[in-house]
Amino acid sequence: MKQMTFADAEYAGKRKQTRKELFLIEMDQVVPWKGLIALIEPHYPKGEGGRPAYPLMAMLRIHLMQNWFGYSDPAMEEALYETTILRQFAGLSLERIPDETTILNFRRLLEKHELAAGILGVINGYLGDRGLSLRQGTIVDATLIHAPSSTKNQDGKRDPEMHQSKKGNQYYFGMKAHIGVDDESGLVHSVVGTAANVADVTQVDKLLHGEENVVCADAGYTGVEKRPEHAGREVIWQVAARRSTYKKLDKRSALYKAKRKIEKAKAQVRAKVEHPFRVIKRQFGYVKVRFRGLAKNTAQLVTLFALSNLWMARRHLLTTAGEVRL
Repeated sequence: MKQMTFADAEYAGKRKQTRKELFLIEMDQVVPWKGLIALIEPHYPKGEGGRPAYPLMAMLRIHLMQNWFGYSDPAMEEALYETTILRQFAGLSLERIPDETTILNFRRLLEKHELAAGILGVINGYLGDRGLSLRQGTIVDATLIHAPSSTKNQDGKRDPEMHQSKKGNQYYFGMKAHIGVDDESGLVHSVVGTAANVADVTQVDKLLHGEENVVCADAGYTGVEKRPEHAGREVIWQVAARRSTYKKLDKRSALYKAKRKIEKAKAQVRAKVEHPFRVIKRQFGYVKVRFRGLAKNTAQLVTLFALSNLWMARRHLLTTAGEVRL
């Protein structure tokens, strides 16, 4: 008898499916499982000489669910006991659920071997093979990620790697996620994490893959083309003009109307960079850092943006003829 797939098991039920169930069914079909397993397997313990290790596929699925739903390690363990749909997605039974320490150790293994960047690479390679190129122009932008500013914790201190930044008239404490996005597909190809007080313009060279012929950015990146790290870079810089450069013009003049038209066209292209931010913050619920230190939080951000690419491309992937998974 053919073994039921995750999707088959869910559709076989008679009750109404929840949004979480439908989400997991879709993601089960679009995640490149074989590619990710091949990336992690050389580093995964074989469980020799003691209790056998949990299947790598199960631990990978648990790790992705933590990112999608914002579960801490203890909350993930409890959710696996309480929620059938999560156990089914992980391919586990109630008899053997990994505890929070096992879940933590898997994340630490990924961090130790810096596999978050590899996850992004595997997913983007998979998308590229399916016609979603990430070698067009690049849009760069950054978003603030909040960190706890309270000192009411075990150390009595705020995270020393997080810093304060002012946006508008408001101060924020935390870090920044800087991303480079393909200007055609809207998919993320580069991610950098810094403290919140680091100027966006200083990170641009780390967000370019080197094959783009145009770079788009908002007015916060004014002067980027003059920075020494871009000397000799042959790209067209499409940076939004500051409003002060044309607001004194007569609004009825042809020059003003032409400038406004140009800026509107630039803004329409730049709008694509907001989509990944919306996905990780609204779809995945990532609105504040979940760990201490830049390295751990940046690793999670890289994973989240990799998963956001799959989420944004899921319709294309689900309608692609033939087998979706690799």
